Amino acid sequence: MKKQRNVLFAVALSLAAATGSVSCVAQRVPAKKDVLQVMELTNGYFMKKWPDVGQVIVTNATRPSNIWTRAVYYEGLMALYALDKKKEFYDYAYNWGAFHKWGLRGGIPTRNADNQACGQTYIDLYLMDKKPEQIHDIKASIDSMMATKKVDDWHWIDAIQMAMPVFARLATIYKDTSYYSRMMEMYHFSKYRHGGNGLYNTADSLWWRDKDFVPPYKEPNGEDCYWSRGNGWVVAAQVRTMEWLPKDSPHYTELLNDFKAMCKALLPIQRADGYWNVSLHDPNNFGGKELSGTALFVYGMAWGINNGYLDKKTYQPVLLKAWNAMVKECVHENGFLGYVQGTGKEPKDGQPVSYTNVPDFEDYGLGCFLLAGSEVYKLKK
Repeated sequence: MKKQRNVLFAVALSLAAATGSVSCVAQRVPAKKDVLQVMELTNGYFMKKWPDVGQVIVTNATRPSNIWTRAVYYEGLMALYALDKKKEFYDYAYNWGAFHKWGLRGGIPTRNADNQACGQTYIDLYLMDKKPEQIHDIKASIDSMMATKKVDDWHWIDAIQMAMPVFARLATIYKDTSYYSRMMEMYHFSKYRHGGNGLYNTADSLWWRDKDFVPPYKEPNGEDCYWSRGNGWVVAAQVRTMEWLPKDSPHYTELLNDFKAMCKALLPIQRADGYWNVSLHDPNNFGGKELSGTALFVYGMAWGINNGYLDKKTYQPVLLKAWNAMVKECVHENGFLGYVQGTGKEPKDGQPVSYTNVPDFEDYGLGCFLLAGSEVYKLKK
């Protein structure tokens, strides 16, 4: 089954290249001003809707605004701020951290990667301001984990993106390679051991979301369940970690190889309209347009081109088709983003996904979109 499918994927990719039917249709790199304009439109919608950075988030429960969904948004905002240093962007991020006193949900003792995701933005702001309180709690939380031998905390692949880049930032700031070593131990446990034999399937170069989806679990069409956004989180984690790793590190080589393998695996399964299905290997199980996973793949592929790791002729048409589709079909006139799957862990969760449906959290989809835009912006040399 696996071998037959891989052959079919290769044939499909060859046909796409020959006919331009899927991902090789000529796509122009958008002008920087156009990319920035749509990033600021979508971000403006969110900032207007959430003027109070400390306002609690109420869905099926009440949660503080420093949870992972909002943390991912701020990752995107910081990427936007790097392109356009508007004071309102900086203030929105700074005031968020200050409101929470630079603390984590669950406090310093937390080992939950979702609670530590806010640390990425705290650290980015610390590097601008050098105020010790901005980095105290996130460093203390990671240090408390490193004081133990436990390395199995990242038992769902989303966690890799939420916390791994934090370790890399701390290692660089404090010139302490033990952070690199520990984050790779945890990455390896997720990759090779969680779920029995690891959550990374080397045969397909994709990740099962958690132990609930490793074999013998199958999708309705008999394929493995690879959740789009979950794999997008891993791609983003690899990118956001490599940005801080020394290039001569063996850890860098491993992450780069995994990143390139994942990007290659995504090529033949892109939808004809430019998106990726929620279920990467079963287009009929809640199939359709979906922004968050697609945006994370665009982010990774554009970063790979911008850093010379991915072939421009192969990947640029693919990511531009996805980016152009999102801009044309997901962005409302007021900046609201459609086709964002709500929270969950598999294709059936967070439904329905449509142009008008508002997901349970609007923040992380925007964060993914802004991250994608920040690298598409750099394609125009």
